[in-house]
Amino acid sequence: MPQSTYTVGQLNRYIKNIFNTDFVLRDLCVKGEVSNCKYHSSGHIFFTLKDPAGSIKCVMFAGNRGGLSFKMTDGMLVNVKGYVDVYLQDGVYQLYAQSITKEGAGELYEKFERLKEELEERGMFAPEYKIEIPKDAKCIGIVTASTGAAIRDIINVSKRRNPYIKLVLYPAIVQGSEAAPSIVKGIKALEKYGVDLMIVGRGGGSIEDLWAFNEEIVAQAIFDCSVPIISAVGHEVDFTIADFVADLRAATPSQAAELAVREIREIDDEIYSRSDELERNMMAVLRRKKERIAYAERQLSLLSPTNKLRQSKERLARIEVALTDAMENIIEVRKQRMRLLSSKLDGLSPLKRLESGYAYVTNGKGKRVKSVTQLKEGMKIEMALTDGYAGATINSVREN
Repeated sequence: MPQSTYTVGQLNRYIKNIFNTDFVLRDLCVKGEVSNCKYHSSGHIFFTLKDPAGSIKCVMFAGNRGGLSFKMTDGMLVNVKGYVDVYLQDGVYQLYAQSITKEGAGELYEKFERLKEELEERGMFAPEYKIEIPKDAKCIGIVTASTGAAIRDIINVSKRRNPYIKLVLYPAIVQGSEAAPSIVKGIKALEKYGVDLMIVGRGGGSIEDLWAFNEEIVAQAIFDCSVPIISAVGHEVDFTIADFVADLRAATPSQAAELAVREIREIDDEIYSRSDELERNMMAVLRRKKERIAYAERQLSLLSPTNKLRQSKERLARIEVALTDAMENIIEVRKQRMRLLSSKLDGLSPLKRLESGYAYVTNGKGKRVKSVTQLKEGMKIEMALTDGYAGATINSVREN
């Protein structure tokens, strides 16, 4: 009898039917440690439940979130009540959670918290020990796996931002028992090489996958390193001890590259800005120098013999003008006075008297006759009139 042939869909539905008819799988409670927990934007929660013997994928749909009174994180020990079913599309069975209760922190989570508390008490997270990230690092060291998304993201982002940046990779083991010593060797090697800045990290994963970055030897190496370190471990929600010890934490390897590498356009803009500022400062200095030279030239000009002579000439010219004006004023005053005196003198002039009909009488010898007592009968006299002289003989003399 020929063997029956089934389609993949028929097989998955058959298996699903077996799960659905199993009473135990329809209603059970499973205890385990939460790992790789993701809160989806749709409201669903995807996580893995595990213990030392194995693991199972789980999902809690948004409609059942009312049965969850706390936020799940990796490392928590929880009790998940629900049912097991097969997802037909890929034939994978998983635990569909209907309610979740917190049992306690898992072993790794407790170990993480103990080390974190211890290192914090030792001051390894203190801000005063953080080294400032250089603004213009020229050579950046990278401690991560040589393959994988992390190194590709760092290289792509770095070269896009600045194609001239120098990247030096130390290909470290980032997962497993050999990971922590390998990371420590990478940090020390790049420090000795002389990089300006270091990125230490890897891509995302479960708490087990990232555990190397929670080891004390890695934390101590980061703390002791003289080169500033940016940690870039996992995704944005992942936190490790390395993040707390590092000088700066990046949410992802891509963000670490953005924080470490300055954009070439920004550098160009700053160069142009500095150039303009330098030119302005130089012009200001030159202007001040020119002003000082001009001031010195003016001072020298004032003190030069030529200027002294010119100033003396100008002073003499001003004195000459002042003297001339003074003389002219004096002459004008004297002229006014002379005109006044002339007017007065003219009023007393004998000629004016003569013009009025009077005559000037002398005794013939040039002596003026002012009284009849000076005259005798028969005496010769002369009379001066306005238009000439006349001689006369005195016929008689009579007093008033």
